[in-house]
Amino acid sequence: MSQTKMVIVLTWALVCLVGASASAQQIGTAEAKKSEEQAIAVLKRASAFLAQAKSFSVTIDAGFDAVQESGQKIEFGETRKVVLRRPDRLRIDTTKRDGSKDGLVFNGKDITVFHLRENVYATATKPGSIDQVMDYIVNELEVRVPLVELLKSNLDKSLPQQVRSAAYVEQSSIGGVATDHVALRADDVDAQLWITRDKQPLPRRIVITYKRADGRPQFWAQFSDWNLSPQTSDSLFVFKPAKDATKIAFSPRQLLQPGQVPPKGR
Repeated sequence: MSQTKMVIVLTWALVCLVGASASAQQIGTAEAKKSEEQAIAVLKRASAFLAQAKSFSVTIDAGFDAVQESGQKIEFGETRKVVLRRPDRLRIDTTKRDGSKDGLVFNGKDITVFHLRENVYATATKPGSIDQVMDYIVNELEVRVPLVELLKSNLDKSLPQQVRSAAYVEQSSIGGVATDHVALRADDVDAQLWITRDKQPLPRRIVITYKRADGRPQFWAQFSDWNLSPQTSDSLFVFKPAKDATKIAFSPRQLLQPGQVPPKGR
């Protein structure tokens, strides 16, 4: 083969290689876009469905990492039973793995947070909707309420806005329930969600990684016993303290933290 023919062959081979690489990249980009669109569609459908629910109850079994100074992660956990009735009734009863019980009650006017083991409770008056009161509880009273966004009626607007990228992972089964598994990325966290694949697209599992926190701790939760028409009376949303219970002032970031109890008299 002459030198000229060899150059032509090599040049053509290079062109074919570059063209194939470009085509593969386009296919990869197209698949990624399709995956993101599918994931966002699942997320929007689920968030809209939950945001429009007039009431619901659910059991949430959750675990979360506490990163030690040594870098070791220690997991704490709790089971929460949530009962919500829009626009202004909410009750959350929590049992931690050490057996201690606490909770939060809102009756449309008064907020009560209680800790049964220490037999203390704190109250604040804040009339309004669940949305308004949750913002007040988290931002002003600084009470820890995991997955608080799931309680709000604007979930279908707020949640998709926080997502920077998304991907549809697979169809999978959680506790025998068929789900869509999606992976999401936001500014400060990565999250995975498993959403039921039926007429009621409800969360079945969530895993959140706090990627900017030391040790990249995780929070996870399993959802069960969903009920979109629970039988509730107004008395359920009224806290009745024990006769010997002590009323205290809110102590930010202490009352509901694992292993921490607010000092009496504050």
